[in-house]
Formats: sequence, C-alpha cells, structure tokens
Amino acid sequence: MNGSAVDPDLTGGAAPEMKWLCQSAADKVSPEDAQAQFLLPVDSEGKNRAEASLERARDLNPMVDVKADQEDVEQKPEEFFTQFDVVCLTCCSQEVLMKIDQICQKNGIKFFAGDVFGYHGYMFADLGEHEFVEEKTQPVKARQPMEDRPDAKKAKLDFMETTMVKKRMAFCPLKEAFGITWSTEKGQATLKRTTPDYFLLQVLLKFRTEQGRDPSLRGYAEDAELLLQTRLDVLEALGVGADLLPDDFPGRCFSEMASVCAVVGGVLGQEIVKALSQRDAPLNNFFFFDGLKGNGIVECLAPS
Repeated sequence: MNGSAVDPDLTGGAAPEMKWLCQSAADKVSPEDAQAQFLLPVDSEGKNRAEASLERARDLNPMVDVKADQEDVEQKPEEFFTQFDVVCLTCCSQEVLMKIDQICQKNGIKFFAGDVFGYHGYMFADLGEHEFVEEKTQPVKARQPMEDRPDAKKAKLDFMETTMVKKRMAFCPLKEAFGITWSTEKGQATLKRTTPDYFLLQVLLKFRTEQGRDPSLRGYAEDAELLLQTRLDVLEALGVGADLLPDDFPGRCFSEMASVCAVVGGVLGQEIVKALSQRDAPLNNFFFFDGLKGNGIVECLAPS
C-alpha cells in the first residue's frame, strides 16, 4: 500500500472507517507503482496515490467506509491521530515514523509501520501493553464403565478440551528498537543472532531521509553508490562492522516487487486484525521478509 494508511476501529458495531493518506501533494503515481499496486487503474500515472487507489479499495469491502486524505501526514496535529484505534504508516521517513509512534503510545493507540524495498520488506508493531486471549487445548480423559474397558489401567484419550487464556505482551517504541547499544557484552551477543535486514532497514530509511525519496531504477548507478556510502555511515554510527551488509546489497533494494508486497501486506493486515480483535499472540516487534530467499523472520529487538 502506497502512502500512509490510518486504520480505525474494526472491532464491530457500526461500519468501520478507513482513512487513506498520502505523505504529500507530491506523492503521485509513478510507472513503478503500477507494477506492485493492484489498486491502481492503468491510467493512474501522475495522479495522487490515495485518490487513485480509492475506488478499488472501496470495492474490496463495501462494509468499510474508505476515505482519501491528500494532506501531508507530517503536518497533521496530534489530535488527528487520537480518533483512531490503529495507525499504520508506509513510505514515511524514520523521523516521521518515530514521531507518530510516540503520539500513538502516549494516547494508547496501536501503531504499525511497513515498507517494501525491492526484494526486502518489513513490518514493525508497537502495541504498548497489549492484552489478548489465546486458545489452549488439552487432552481430556474419557470415563467409561468398567465392563466396557478391556484394560482398566489404560485411560482412553478421545477428545480435546479448549479454554481461552488471557495473556499480556509488552512492546517498545520504534525509537527504542533502533536505539540498541551494540558495544556492550549483551549487545554483542544479540548482534550475532540479529538478521542483517534490521541494519539494512536503517540504511534504507536514512537514504529516504537524506534524498527525500527511495532508490530509483532511473538513477541506478548513482543510487547504488549512495547506498554503499549510507551503509558505511549508518553501521559506523551504530558501532557495528560494515561487513554486515555485502557490497552487492544495493542491487536488491530497488523498486517494489509485487510478490514481496503481497507477503508483507498480508502479514501487516493479519497483525492489525489480531491486534484489534485481541485474539492470538501478535508478532513482537519486527517482521522481515527476504524475497530472494523466500522466507520471513520475526525479531524482538528492544533495549534491556
């Protein structure tokens, strides 16, 4: 999903409302967008992303009231976000993600973020102190009359009993998830088992902040060099080795792959429904997907 989506109450009662935003008036449909965005009609190039996607988004579920908002999400006041139960951001800078995440945490709003860069995609969730219920099944011994039991010493297990168990899970803000100190003994131990995609994400977000855009195929050679330099800057600032990301990593970070969008978008949507319904354990707190390997990994990264 392009732009920034804000998802409100889906838990029941009146028909839910979804408000769809674009980051700025300059957020127009590009030729690359049509390759990964099935909500865009073929004649959408040059139009506002949110407005162009609106009709097909409404067709997905007539019970949901979908609205488009072309205002810059960075200019929205804090009060704007407090009307929602869930806020989900895409295509935003790291600074905007952190700012709105802090607003959501302050007001008890569940926060999600996600993006796709070439073969790589991620999802982040900050649900604060999240309560949910989970089904627990256990075998129940069947009682039979003695004359019906060939062996009175053997208990027959022929059905399961299901109970609902209340649980609680704590999340941390994105700012803290990106603020881990890797130089400590515990940090070094965590580093050994942390996926490189976590560091790749920070490189790509820094590129987005500095260039005001994502890597573009139209300037592939130049942007590939910029990504390599950004890698050195980010990993040096974090105090980790530059070899965490190989020299050929830029070639896998351009455009949006439709298949990767499908997986990451599916996981993101699933997690939002789980968070609102408070059913089943949520993913805490990062999900990374590698389209080349065809696998995803959940990382719980937070300061001590």
